[in-house]
Amino acid sequence: MTPDADYDRDFYAWIARNVALLRAGRVAEVDAEHIAEELESMGKRDLRQLRSRLQVLTMHLLKWQFQPDLRSKSWLATIDHQRDEIESLLLDSPSLRSSLDDALTMIYPKAVRDASRESGLHETAFPNTCPYTLEEILSPGFLPESGPS
Repeated sequence: MTPDADYDRDFYAWIARNVALLRAGRVAEVDAEHIAEELESMGKRDLRQLRSRLQVLTMHLLKWQFQPDLRSKSWLATIDHQRDEIESLLLDSPSLRSSLDDALTMIYPKAVRDASRESGLHETAFPNTCPYTLEEILSPGFLPESGPS
């Protein structure tokens, strides 16, 4: 059976086979092409997860600020959970930290869209640019004040 066939038919078996080959020092026998693809995919997955969690966190901070009468323990739990998960991602992959500024720029319009849909407020009720710094967004104690910043 070729390494490609294992990859296409049984991903778990393919992983086990290639791990065993690498550990045995039989590098010439590994499926290098697919390993490279999978490693690249893992990096992209982590970046997508960072963006997604930052988007959910930012949306909840916007809702917290612009809907003070509806604040809930559920919102706090979501804010805390997203911060915890982002912290874990950054601990596992510190180099992702360099992607945070671009990620915030990319996700902010989506966070506004989502906050608008969930709150019923028009998108123009929210600032055009993110009113929070990355330090504030990621800070465990930070919750924005009510109203426009």
